[in-house]
Amino acid sequence: MSNLPVTLGFYEVRTRLSELLDDVEKGRTILITRHGRPIALLSAAPDANAEDVTEVVSEMIAFRKERKRSLGTLTARSLIEAGRRY
Repeated sequence: MSNLPVTLGFYEVRTRLSELLDDVEKGRTILITRHGRPIALLSAAPDANAEDVTEVVSEMIAFRKERKRSLGTLTARSLIEAGRRY
């Protein structure tokens, strides 16, 4: 499918909404017009293309482990006891 938005009038969008939502789910963007003037853009939700949650969580765990090694004996408790905020 093309990256350019398909332009459709409001009436046509109302009558074909279910079909158009299927197209949007496949990556198409639709420019909705009323009396020839653009009024809205129908596109996929921002999180529809988000990274897999399990991948993000595993990256966070790996970062935490690496960070823990680099801090050595420094802990949040020792910082609090020293009067610092971490």
